[in-house]
Amino acid sequence: MIVTVPGDKSITQRALILATLAEGKSRLRGLLSGSDPASTAGALRALGVALAELPSDGREVVVQGTGLGGLCPPAGPLDLGNSGTGTRLLLGVLAGQPFKAVLTGDESLRSRPMGRVTRPLSDMGAKFCSVEVEDRLPLEVDGGPLRPIDYALPVASAQVKSAILLAGVSGHVPVRLSEPGRSRDHTERMLSALGAVVDSHAESERWCVELKNVPERLRPLDLDVPGDLSSAAFVLVLALLGGARGELTVRGVGINPTRTGVLSVLVRMGAHLLVEPDSDQGGEPVGSITAAPTDLCATTIGADDVIAAIDEIPILAVAAARAQGTTRITGAGELRVKETDRLRALAQNLRAVGVRVEEFEDGLEVEGTDQPLTGDVDSVGDHRIAMAFGVLGGVAGNDIRVRGADVVDVSFPGFWERLAAWTAR
Repeated sequence: MIVTVPGDKSITQRALILATLAEGKSRLRGLLSGSDPASTAGALRALGVALAELPSDGREVVVQGTGLGGLCPPAGPLDLGNSGTGTRLLLGVLAGQPFKAVLTGDESLRSRPMGRVTRPLSDMGAKFCSVEVEDRLPLEVDGGPLRPIDYALPVASAQVKSAILLAGVSGHVPVRLSEPGRSRDHTERMLSALGAVVDSHAESERWCVELKNVPERLRPLDLDVPGDLSSAAFVLVLALLGGARGELTVRGVGINPTRTGVLSVLVRMGAHLLVEPDSDQGGEPVGSITAAPTDLCATTIGADDVIAAIDEIPILAVAAARAQGTTRITGAGELRVKETDRLRALAQNLRAVGVRVEEFEDGLEVEGTDQPLTGDVDSVGDHRIAMAFGVLGGVAGNDIRVRGADVVDVSFPGFWERLAAWTAR
């Protein structure tokens, strides 16, 4: 079976933002039309960007860039919905703009901490004021002249890193940062394609990124957004667990090496995977990944794995529930401040369908079983929790019902219809 997945959510949102900051017309194809990119696009329109509704069929979208200093003060709060990526990246952009703006979002987004982003941006000279609860949205940004920064991230985070880089670009100042592991590098690749000078290298057991030269103008983008590897991971695990009627190939998916940690973990679990590079799109490697039914075995997933597979831990926990032995996940405390507390949601839902799980501060132990798994689970408003248990329910012999299933539209519109087609027997 040959399938495709929607465009990469991380790349889509970065492409929209950077196309806005560029001068001239950017041409973007394959954008994800899910609710998160739609929220980011809506915020950009409120900042004065002429931007059409994102198409569901991936056809070309033309973005007329405003340039680095062309954004306009919004008439009201910028509503980012559930988009943590859009929020944190726009905090970086707005830090360098000479006006005030208020960012808000839905209940889930308003519960997520923003201090890890606002602290370094404050050090650069931006001012932030919490409207209701400290360190939470709604949050007022008062941008303006920025100063350079050399910042050590306490936790590897592509969102924090990207916010600092975008502040440097928006504020025309060089930045240097380091993180304890190498997080996804889509922003660095895209900035380089637009004409900025970005240097990335290992240094004293940390990963360093430097924005050395901020050009007066950014070149427009011409980009085909690859399929989202995070979305593909759900499809691949479905095939590995025998839920997809044999071998399955996902075509046109991004295989950026900072995103392939999930594949490495699955291979350690015994997965039969074939990765075939195909092309390079806007600095992003693209290819096909084939998975075949496999008897998986338990493994240990540590902090370095989590950095490289931060969004895929839910589906890896589901794979562990069907693996032989007990899988231990550590160094995953970051998952407690995602769309929901993903560690707690995984533990509660796995127990609800009959899997033995131990939850601890920064991880889980999941005991694999080949017994039928049945029961009701709660997505708790998290698209990746919903899809993970949808996959588990798609395996023959299991009967799992997901409450709040429509939340998958955040990153994978049409997921349930396609899951039904993939698992039809």
